[in-house]
Amino acid sequence: MAEEQNSRAAAVQARVMNPSYEIFMGLLSILSIINLVLLLFLQDPTLGYILVLVNTVLTCFFAMDFLFRFFTAPSKKEYMIRGYGWADFLSSLPFSQTNILRLFRLIKVYRLIKDFGFRHIGQAIIKDRADSALFTLVFIAILVLEFGSLGMLKIEADAPNANITTASDSLWYMIVTMSTVGYGDQYPVTTAGRVLGAAVILVGVGIFGTLTGYLANFFLAPRKKKEGEEQTPVQERLEALKELTAQQQQAIAELESMLEEKQN
Repeated sequence: MAEEQNSRAAAVQARVMNPSYEIFMGLLSILSIINLVLLLFLQDPTLGYILVLVNTVLTCFFAMDFLFRFFTAPSKKEYMIRGYGWADFLSSLPFSQTNILRLFRLIKVYRLIKDFGFRHIGQAIIKDRADSALFTLVFIAILVLEFGSLGMLKIEADAPNANITTASDSLWYMIVTMSTVGYGDQYPVTTAGRVLGAAVILVGVGIFGTLTGYLANFFLAPRKKKEGEEQTPVQERLEALKELTAQQQQAIAELESMLEEKQN
């Protein structure tokens, strides 16, 4: 039973990408659907501009994801039909009418959880902690950029002497604050805005500190060897040792034979 589950998990792992990446794309799909709903209910065009811009960034993610899956798929026809490639393609287009098809990516995540199992997913995430942390940080950065910009603009737009009054002002402030650069050309003047700005600074320090560690590990850490690569040199040394032992035994037998002949 255990062998069957392991073989099934291996088969599922062969047809899906990194579990952390699959979950990351699923979360982006949920976020994009939420943005579409917010666009329907928010009447403020300035706030809507932020949502449209973030959705454009998400569309780039989905487009690159589709292209990568399509060109690396063992069978492009199977991917387009059974793997919902057609939905991936339509959902990667910059049209709000087709963005709803990003729900099909949630079906992929559901299949992953159902077939792969929570235990195997957890093991895969723990094994690839660096990649999991990277995807988590990217998703958090997108959330902070979007909802931080919406919140800051909502707080500061009508405040006296405010200098964050447009969508571009709010987005620019979030980018420079989250990246810990802080040019100072845009800044909150209200107490609530400063509290939000302080929270963004703390999150930004955590994001870029972890990102720096990830990049350092990626470029400086030795390349991970696959299991087969680790076993091959050991097996070669073992075979060489066996061969050497056999030669020694043969040499000893010949010497003993020569000694016996001399004695006789």
